[in-house]
Amino acid sequence: MEVKKINFLQSYSSILLLLGGITLGSILGLVFGKEVEVIKPLGDIFLNLLFTAIIPLIFFTIASSIANLEKTERLGKLFVIMVVVFLATILISAIVMITAVYLFPIHQNIIVAKVPIENIQSGSIGQQIAQLLTVNDFFELLSRKSMLALIIFSFMIGFASLQSGEKGSSFRIFLDSGNEVMKQLLNIIMKMAPIGLGAYFAYQVGVFGPQLFGVYAKPLGIYYGACTFYFFVFFSIYALIAGGKRAFKVFWSNNITPALTAVGTCSSIATIPANLEAAEKMNIPSHVRNLVIPLGAPLHKDGSSMSSILKITVLFAMFGKDFTEPSTILLALGVTVIVSIVEGGIPNGGYIGEVLAITVYGLPMEQALPVAMILGTLVDPIATLLNVNGDLICSMVVSRFSEKTKW
Repeated sequence: MEVKKINFLQSYSSILLLLGGITLGSILGLVFGKEVEVIKPLGDIFLNLLFTAIIPLIFFTIASSIANLEKTERLGKLFVIMVVVFLATILISAIVMITAVYLFPIHQNIIVAKVPIENIQSGSIGQQIAQLLTVNDFFELLSRKSMLALIIFSFMIGFASLQSGEKGSSFRIFLDSGNEVMKQLLNIIMKMAPIGLGAYFAYQVGVFGPQLFGVYAKPLGIYYGACTFYFFVFFSIYALIAGGKRAFKVFWSNNITPALTAVGTCSSIATIPANLEAAEKMNIPSHVRNLVIPLGAPLHKDGSSMSSILKITVLFAMFGKDFTEPSTILLALGVTVIVSIVEGGIPNGGYIGEVLAITVYGLPMEQALPVAMILGTLVDPIATLLNVNGDLICSMVVSRFSEKTKW
C-alpha cells in the first residue's frame, strides 16, 4: 500500500499542486472580490513567460515533425484526415449548441453595457486574408498575433527540409535539437503554474464572478450546460471511435493538466505545451501530435464554435429577429466555421470573429459588439477548455485513422 501511495503522489503531484493553487485562488477571489487584482501580476508573469516560449516551440515542433516524415504522401494523407476531423467536430459542436438554444429559448432584454473595444483593422477581404496568412517582414512572425502565418512558415520550412535530402540532414538535426530544448524550457516554466494559474483564477472569480448572476445568467447557464454535456458525452464518443475502451481510459486519465491550464489561462496557445506533454504520455506518434496540436490551437475550436452560436442567438433575441429559419441556421454554421479559424488562440481573442458575425447579419455594430464581447469574456474559460481538449481528442482520432494506433 505504501508503494502505491508513493507512486500515486509521484504521478499526480503536478496535478495536485495545480488543483491546490487554483482552489486557493478561487477562494481568494470569492472572499476579497476585486481586491485580488493586486496578485494578478503573478499570473501575468507566468503567462508572459509561457507566451514568450510558445513562438519557438511551435516553430520547432511543426518544422521538425514534418522534416522527419519518411514520405511526402504520408504528410498529405495526415493533413487531409486532420482537416476532415477538425471540420466534423466544429460542425457537431455547433449543432449541439443550436439544439440547446432551441430546447431552452432565449427571450430576454440584454442591457447594453459600455466596454472598451479594441481597435480592429479594416480593409478589403483580400487584404484581411493576406494579413491572416502572411506577414511582410520576418520579425513579425515572432508574435503570437501572427500565429497562423508562423504555422504556415514552419510548415514550409519542415517541407523544404524534407525535400532537401542528405544536404539538409544537419538542419533537421538542428530542428530536432531545438524541439527538445524548448520542451525542457517549458517544463521549467510550468513549475510556476500553481502560483500563476492560482493568481489568474483569483482575478477571474473576483472581477467577473458577479456578472455571472446578472442579465447574462440564462444565456450563460445554457452555454455552460451545453458545453459540459458536449465535453463529457461527445469527447467520450470521440475517444471510443479513436480506440474503444482503452482509448477512453487513456484520454480521461491524461487530459486533466491541459484542462486546468486551459481554464486558468483562457488561451489555446498557452496550453499547447500541456497538450503536447499529455499527447506524448498517451503514446500518440510524435509526427501526429506535433502537427495536430499546434495547428489545432489557432484553427480548431469546438468551444468557440458553440460560443459563436450563442452570441448570434442572443443578438437575434436582443434585436427581435427570428433564429429558426433554415437559411439563418445554415449561415450561422458557415460563420461558425470561419470564426473558429480566424479567432486567435490568445485570451479574449475572438473580437475579429465577433465583428465578422455581426457584419454578416447586418446588425448595428455599436449596440451588438459590446454584448458579444461581454458574452465572449464570460464564456472564455469553458470555451477554451473545449478548444484545448478538442485538439487532444482530435489528435487521437487522427492517429487512429492515419497510423492505425491502438491504445
